[in-house]
Amino acid sequence: MNKSKQYAPATQRNREPILEVLLRVVPPSGNILELASGTGEHCIFFAPAFSPRQWIPSDPNPIARDSIEAWRQESLIKNIQSPLNINAEKLSWGLEEQQLNITTIVNINMIHISAWTACLGLMEGAKRILPSGGILYLYGPYKQGGKHTAPSNESFDQSLRSQNPEWGVRNLEDVIKVAEDKGLMFQEKVEMPANNLSVIFQKQ
Repeated sequence: MNKSKQYAPATQRNREPILEVLLRVVPPSGNILELASGTGEHCIFFAPAFSPRQWIPSDPNPIARDSIEAWRQESLIKNIQSPLNINAEKLSWGLEEQQLNITTIVNINMIHISAWTACLGLMEGAKRILPSGGILYLYGPYKQGGKHTAPSNESFDQSLRSQNPEWGVRNLEDVIKVAEDKGLMFQEKVEMPANNLSVIFQKQ
């Protein structure tokens, strides 16, 4: 058993509903960049559905990258690349000069477990990297109209803020405004398990 492999229990619960949305919204060609890939379990599940297009995982945490690589090597799935070291907050992700033909960016459960600057950086990076018609897919809990959508989300928000005051469940309207300021137009939101949302943007 590979000791580098990490496990996230929520992955088992949300991966099928997320894939169902991705299959519907991801463009028919081009590669997929996943930011904040975490354990790597999601990309192992998603990538085969998009073969031969490449799934490009990334994470700024070296422990997460080791886990992603361990899952990748064990899976023998051909269209997953080795994980990149990308911090969404950085002004450059180190991809801009590469010809990676990325038409989709997937970001699951990041913007509430990071500072608001990570969300700002995500939108700025998506503006730089995505072509016209490219898709940005977000998944996670959101407040709507400044209010929590479920008591469990409110408790989760309080837990996050107690760990780090810069973290917390974001207001969906704030995220949409930041995205649209970068030319990423809000397309739709999809209700997901455990009071989460899929939120889809398209680059103009």
